[in-house]
Amino acid sequence: MIYIGSDHAGYELKEKLKIIIKELGYEIEDKGAFSLDNNDDYPDFIKPVAEAVALDVNSLGIVLGGSGEGEQISANKVEGIRAIEYYGGNIEIVKLGREHNDANILSLGARFIKEEEAKEAVKLFLETEFKNEERHVRRINKLESN
Repeated sequence: MIYIGSDHAGYELKEKLKIIIKELGYEIEDKGAFSLDNNDDYPDFIKPVAEAVALDVNSLGIVLGGSGEGEQISANKVEGIRAIEYYGGNIEIVKLGREHNDANILSLGARFIKEEEAKEAVKLFLETEFKNEERHVRRINKLESN
């Protein structure tokens, strides 16, 4: 299951990404926004995504906003979440976030990336597995024990 959510700044891109996620064969649950409202607040949509991912350990999440920064912070406030951010540049960072950190949420800065970049990042995020090497597990355990 892939949970997805965005505020007004990421709304249009979210709607486009839902199509590609379904085409990749994933089941998807949209946590909002369900319409374009320039006065909405990202925590109202990001927190439900993070809570759903935290409860469903076999799921992943995609969150979007203008920069992706507040969305990443909001998601990481939920216990068990390891959200990473991508707003363009070297896409290898998305792969490393999954392989080394077992990132379970990808936060996208919709105002900083093109649609094709976002699609590529989402595909890479969803298709990359955690390496589960001892050193990575050890580090994640240290994060979660703090």
